[in-house]
Amino acid sequence: MEIRINEQKLDANLEKEKTIGQVLAALEQWISDSGHILSGMRLDGLSVTASQIEEVFNREIDSVKILEIETNSLAQISASCLVTLLDDIKQYENLDFQEKAKFFDNWKESACAKFLFTEMSGLYKLCSSAFSSGEISIQTLSSITEERLREVTEPLKEFTDIEPVLNQICEKLVDLPLDIQTGKDIKAAQTIQVFTALTEKILRLFYQLDTQGFFYADGEFETEISEQVEEKKEKLIQKINGFTDVLKELLDAYEKNDSVLVGDLAEYEAAVKIKELYTSILESCPNGVKNDQ
Repeated sequence: MEIRINEQKLDANLEKEKTIGQVLAALEQWISDSGHILSGMRLDGLSVTASQIEEVFNREIDSVKILEIETNSLAQISASCLVTLLDDIKQYENLDFQEKAKFFDNWKESACAKFLFTEMSGLYKLCSSAFSSGEISIQTLSSITEERLREVTEPLKEFTDIEPVLNQICEKLVDLPLDIQTGKDIKAAQTIQVFTALTEKILRLFYQLDTQGFFYADGEFETEISEQVEEKKEKLIQKINGFTDVLKELLDAYEKNDSVLVGDLAEYEAAVKIKELYTSILESCPNGVKNDQ
C-alpha cells in the first residue's frame, strides 16, 4: 500500500501494521510532532466520511492501493482561532452589563473556545477570568492574545525581538541577591516574574519554530526527518531540560529567601544558561528563514 501525506509519497515500511487503523496510529505521533493535525483521508481516491471511520480502520492494508492523508498546519488553525478571539473580545467590549454576564457561558461552547481549551489551556483560563470573573482586564486579555498571535504567525521575528528584554533581565538577575538582602522585595519579585514569563515565552517559541519547520534548510513539508535535524533538536532539548532544572532550583531558593544560593544560581547559572539556550535556538534556524507549510 502506498501512503501519501499532502500529496507527497511517504517512504515507509509496513511490517507490523495490518489494518488502516494501525497505520494511522503509527503515523499519529509523527503528524503531531510535525505541527499538523489530520483533516482528511482518501482510500483509492474515495473520501472517507466520519460515519465510515470505524469500518475504514478495520480494513486490511492489502485491500487498499493508495492511502491519502490530508493534514492542516496547527499553526494556521491557531492563528485563525486567535484572530477569532480578538473579534470575540471586541464583541464583549460592546455588550452591556447583563449581556456580558451571559457571554462566557455561550462563548465556551464555540469552536474557538474548545480549541483553546485543548491546545492553549493557559490562554483559555485567562479568557475565563476576563469573560466571567473579571480577574484580569479585557485590555490585558487582548494584549496577550495579540502577543500569542505574533508568536504563531511570526515566531522567528518574535524570538529575535525579545533579545533586548533578555539582556535586561540577565543584568537584573545579577542584582537579585542584593535586592533580597536590602529589602527591595517588590523589585526582586518583578525580576523573578519577568524572568519566569520570558522563559515560558522562549519555550512557546521553540515549539513554534520546531513544528513550523524553521530548523530545516529547505521549504518542504518533511516526510523524512534527517538525522542532522534530529540531532540538532535533541541538543536543544537537552539544553532546555538543563535550564528548566536551574529555574526550579532558583525559584525554590527564592521562596526560601536563601540569598546566597539565589545569587549563585541567578548570576552563574540562570543568566548564563538562558543566554546559551537563546543563542542555540537562534543559530539552529538555517539562514533565519521560515519554511513554508
